[in-house]
Amino acid sequence: MNAHTPTAPSAAQSVWLVAEREIGSRLRSKTFIVSTVILFLIALAAVVWGGFSASQSNAITVAVTSDTSSAVTGVDGLEVTDADSTDAALALVEDGTVSAALIPSDQVPDAAAPASGPFDYTIVANDEVPSGLMPLLSQSPAVHLLDPSSTDFLLRYFVALGFGIVFLLAASTFGGTIAQSVVEEKQTRVVELLISAIPVRSLLAGKVLGNTILAMAQIVVLAAIAVIGLSVTGQDLVLTGLGGPVVWFAVFFLFGFILLASLFAAAGAMVSRQEDIGSTTAPITTLVMLPYFLVIFFNDNSLVLTIMSYVPFSAPVGMPLRLYLGEAMWWEPLVALVILIATCIAAIVLGARIYSGSLLRMGARVKLSEALSRR
Repeated sequence: MNAHTPTAPSAAQSVWLVAEREIGSRLRSKTFIVSTVILFLIALAAVVWGGFSASQSNAITVAVTSDTSSAVTGVDGLEVTDADSTDAALALVEDGTVSAALIPSDQVPDAAAPASGPFDYTIVANDEVPSGLMPLLSQSPAVHLLDPSSTDFLLRYFVALGFGIVFLLAASTFGGTIAQSVVEEKQTRVVELLISAIPVRSLLAGKVLGNTILAMAQIVVLAAIAVIGLSVTGQDLVLTGLGGPVVWFAVFFLFGFILLASLFAAAGAMVSRQEDIGSTTAPITTLVMLPYFLVIFFNDNSLVLTIMSYVPFSAPVGMPLRLYLGEAMWWEPLVALVILIATCIAAIVLGARIYSGSLLRMGARVKLSEALSRR
C-alpha cells in the first residue's frame, strides 16, 4: 500500500470537521455577528436599567390611623395616608392604593389573639412587606400578611421572562439555522460531496455539535453579563438567588438544545427548497415557543410550573424558575434531567433516522413515514 495514501477520518474527526465548518461559517456571517452583539447590548441594558430602577428609593406608601400615626412621625421615605378607621386602612391595602398599613395590634384581621411585644401596632400588607419599610421604623413590629407570597411579583415576572426569552431566542435562532443549512446543502448538491467523505450520521452530529457550541457560548456570555450587571448595580441579593438556577438553566439548556437541534436538522432534510422549511419545522417551533408563553402567563401557577419542569421541551425554563422560587425539592432537577437526557437520546436516534432517510431525496417534501422506512 502506498504510504502517502490518505486515510479516511475517524468518526470523531469527521464530527469535529463538520462542527468546525458550522462554527466558522456562522462566525464569518455579518448578520450573525451583528445580531449577537445587539442581543448582548440589549441584555446589558436590561440588567443595568433594572438595577438602577431598583436602586431608586421611591417613597413607600403607608396608611395609618389616628392610633398609629405617631409611629411614622418624622420618618423620611414614607408617603403617609391617613385613614379614618382600621377597616379603611385595610381597604387601602387590599385595593393596592398603599403598600402597607399600620393598625392597632388588637385590631389585626383574623388574628386569634392580639400580637404581643413592645408595639401597640402591626404592619399589614397583601403578599409581602414593602422592601425598606422595616428599616425605616425604629423597631420591628409584628407582621401580618393577608396573602403570603415568597417572591416579589415583579421580580418573579422578570426572571420568568428572562429564562423564557433566552431559551426562545437561542433555540429558535440556531435551530432554524441548522434547518436552513441542511436545505441549502441539498439545493447546491454540496451534501453529495460531503457524504462521499463523511458518514451521514457524522454530518448530522457535527452540525448539532457546532451549533450547540455557539448556542452555549451565547448562554455563557449572557450569564456573565447578568452577573456583572447585577454586581455593578448593587443587586447582590438578586444575584445570590439567581446563581444556582442560572447554572441549572445552562445544564438543562444544553440537553434541551441538542434535542431540538436534532429534530430541526431532520426537519430540514425532509425538504429541498428554502420555501418549504416552515412546513416541517412548524411543530418544532411551536415546542420552542410554548415554554415562553407558559411562563409569561402562568409563572404564578405552581401546578403548571411543576408540569413544565418535567416535560423535556419546557424543563429548561420550568425547572430553573421553580428552583429560583424555592418551589422545587433538591431531587427534582435531577429527576427532570434524567427524563430530559433520555428524551434527548431518543430524539437523536429519531432525528438521525429521518435525516439519513431524507438527505439525498430531492423534489417534493419527504413524508415522515418514508423517511423512517428508508435504510
